[in-house]
Amino acid sequence: MKEINLGISQQTLVSNDDQSVPAKRLLQYVASLAANLGALAAGMTLAWTSSAGDNGRDLQSLYGIPISPEEFSWISSITAIGSVVICIPIGILADMIGRKFSMLLMVIPFTLGWLLLIFANNLIMFYAGRFITGLSGPAFSAVAPIYTAEIVENEIRGAVGSYFQLLLTTGILLSYVLGTFVDMRVLSIISGIIPLIFFGVFMFMPESPVYYLKKGDEDSAKKSLTRLRGIQYNIENELQNQKHALEECNQNTTSFWTIIKSRAALKGFIIAYGLMFFQQLCGVNVVIFYTNSIFEKAGSDLDPHYSTIVIGAIQVLAVFVSTLIVDRIGRKILLLTSIIFLALTTCALGVFFYLLENQGTSITWLPLTSLCIFIIMFNMGFGPVPWLMMGEIFAPEIKGVAVSSACLLNSVLVFIVTKFFINVSMAIGTGETFWLFTVICVIGTSFVYLLVPETKGKSLEEIQKELNGS
Repeated sequence: MKEINLGISQQTLVSNDDQSVPAKRLLQYVASLAANLGALAAGMTLAWTSSAGDNGRDLQSLYGIPISPEEFSWISSITAIGSVVICIPIGILADMIGRKFSMLLMVIPFTLGWLLLIFANNLIMFYAGRFITGLSGPAFSAVAPIYTAEIVENEIRGAVGSYFQLLLTTGILLSYVLGTFVDMRVLSIISGIIPLIFFGVFMFMPESPVYYLKKGDEDSAKKSLTRLRGIQYNIENELQNQKHALEECNQNTTSFWTIIKSRAALKGFIIAYGLMFFQQLCGVNVVIFYTNSIFEKAGSDLDPHYSTIVIGAIQVLAVFVSTLIVDRIGRKILLLTSIIFLALTTCALGVFFYLLENQGTSITWLPLTSLCIFIIMFNMGFGPVPWLMMGEIFAPEIKGVAVSSACLLNSVLVFIVTKFFINVSMAIGTGETFWLFTVICVIGTSFVYLLVPETKGKSLEEIQKELNGS
């Protein structure tokens, strides 16, 4: 049976505590921010359709291309197909040519995708542009967190680990703001410039020292680590710890099927896949992709563009708050609180749209209130926590496979929700569709309560013992 080596745990990359001169951290912060500029670009890709108007009305008017509701649903959702395609290959590429250069390489298709959207004169160009930008954006979600974890000290890893989600939501907000003041072609031009800025900044950042060690290039690893920590810092202990972790990993090869048949691994996959399922089937991407359309249909007194800006700003703030409290309150409490409120807010939106479509009654304050609460609670719980827990509930030997497969599942679910929301809402009604999300959230509440363990304050070994039932 084929033997595989699935990488090392981020937890093994420890800092050197026996230092008279502490490491300098400025470049660690700068390099982490630079790497996550790709998340800013990905966020703008995600929110692009929010400026297109109801069923792409503004997009049709600007480009002079007839677009049916079905065709617009494909324009909105085809980015998720790109995500599905790239999930596994980007991990292989990051190991082959490096974390840094695999991310820099993604700028080429990213730019090409935006050029297709800028100069689109038919539906095929829209489809191709959205597919290619969808291919490029999620690549950063797989590689940037790995790069960040490998270049920073343990003491600041938690803080910089939040940069990706923070910049992703900032990209969404930026797209909302720009979409209020410029047309979609100008928005596409600005969005296409962001990857170029990322390239210009990130090309001067060091490669991950762990990547160099995996390739057997210790001299380059020393140079990279010295640059990241400062020339006054003694890197030897940290370098030896990283080498030792890699050597242990190389010795612990085993067959794939033997690894995943363990009780802890199987429970881990159930938990991870369950969290990914409820993360996407709570309806979050409906809110992001169709924010403007929801407010236009609601007839809110607040201009729909300003409503989306409010939503985007709250989203950024909620992610920031989550990074401050997740290690104090605990993962399970945040997940439970989050999904209970998601159930309540989707139910409220269902009531609103049911009354609007069946009785012509409009409660103009309800959409903004419900969506604000939805965004806050999602980004404080079911947004960031499932990804955080993926690094905690799996043993180091299967973490690589687990993260890649969960990323794949997540992308498939994004496509399903964004592609078929319009179809389902036209078939059974918008209100009834939101009630469907409510039912899923109620089931998700039971799932979290019964199956998801609390991992706060526990070592990886303790978590594995708990999952094994010992």
